[in-house]
Amino acid sequence: MSAAKGKSKTVYSCTECGGTSPKWQGQCPHCGAWNTLVEALAQPASGRFASVSGARSTVRSLASVEAREDARVPTGIDEFDRVLGGGFVPGAVVLLGGDPGIGKSTLLLQASAQLGAARRTLYVTGEESPEQIALRANRLGLVNAPVELLAEVELEAIVAAIDAANPEVVVVDSIQTIYTSALTSAPGSVSQVRECAAQLTRIAKSRGIVIVFVGHVTKDGAIAGPRVLEHIVDTVLYFEGDTHSSFRLVRAIKNRFGAANELGVFAMTERGLRGVSNPSALFLSQHAQSVAGSAIVATLEGSRPLLVEVQALCDPALGGNPRRLAVGLDSQRLALLLAVLHRHGGVEVGGYDVFVNAVGGVRIDEPAADLAVTMAVVSSLKNKPLHDKSLVFGEVGLAGEIRPVQRGQDRIREAAKLGFHTAIVPAANRPKQAIGGIRVIAVERLDQALALLRE
Repeated sequence: MSAAKGKSKTVYSCTECGGTSPKWQGQCPHCGAWNTLVEALAQPASGRFASVSGARSTVRSLASVEAREDARVPTGIDEFDRVLGGGFVPGAVVLLGGDPGIGKSTLLLQASAQLGAARRTLYVTGEESPEQIALRANRLGLVNAPVELLAEVELEAIVAAIDAANPEVVVVDSIQTIYTSALTSAPGSVSQVRECAAQLTRIAKSRGIVIVFVGHVTKDGAIAGPRVLEHIVDTVLYFEGDTHSSFRLVRAIKNRFGAANELGVFAMTERGLRGVSNPSALFLSQHAQSVAGSAIVATLEGSRPLLVEVQALCDPALGGNPRRLAVGLDSQRLALLLAVLHRHGGVEVGGYDVFVNAVGGVRIDEPAADLAVTMAVVSSLKNKPLHDKSLVFGEVGLAGEIRPVQRGQDRIREAAKLGFHTAIVPAANRPKQAIGGIRVIAVERLDQALALLRE
């Protein structure tokens, strides 16, 4: 034993990428990060994966592989199933990330309680004791939930428990607390997180078990460290929301079994997270009457159209350098739209501070909001509101043309369902058949849309 210890070799491991170097350097030779190499013991590779590697695979032709659709495992929470693409897929590995205290453990405990009624579910907690989990379950009204608990942080013990219990769904809360004795680095380090996740992923794939990782967000905004897990897992979900607000958003960043950028909306209540069936109402301010500087845009979040209010405020600039501020929208895109507005709309805002905000804390990344932003800016500048219950969407080109966006008819139908009377849309998005309850006005250029505002 002592002889083996004397032969231990020291290497330097990068805390950013996990790469190793035989000697210390100021810059990591693998990823180029500075001052990230820390001393660690080199570990032999033999025997590390023996317990989970299974039989060797053979080479097969693609034509000989039979494609089959496995039945999904619904969680019983509609908004969660929507983000997952209809539920869990057997053998899938899901990473749920978010800030501390945002509601990750609450959501997964609720989902585990629903899943446990029909499938054996194992909840592995590395941060809380079983008594603390029971207190949360009591608060959520899940005292008699058929969920098996395991308070453990050692990977080998967790694998042994999975072998003994043979569960169909495993929740690991959180992956940062798990460590394997094959490595000497501390729990939560890049090498530990990546190694533990890789071994659990092999178990999920070989046995058809659904495994869900909880990953905390670092100060840089990365999930479970510097993005070391997003390439390993099948689905990456991100929990968004302001801790001062009761609403939470679960967004799919990556999904091999469903649509990416899908969105689920929840409300935090005393009994846990509750799905919001009509999320468009969250992002629409309730004005008693039409106000200047406001426009409603229909944006797509995955397969779901959402109606969001875009507000603009133009105020005379006191200094010589007017400000351009966008909250929930791209600031560079705002500067581009103001230039197009001046050149092709004849509206000068050079002497004004321009502030644009997407109501409700939602972020709009698609160019379908261009036309709504320009009309909201002109509405604020002229102090003339848009017609009540009007929908606006369309991409604005540099030549002043209004370009079509995808799934325009779905956006119009969503507005009609919520009682909107008018929709200003690109000419190419004009529906071939009339949609009941809403009048569609098709425009081809920016000046045509602005003329509607001046009426």
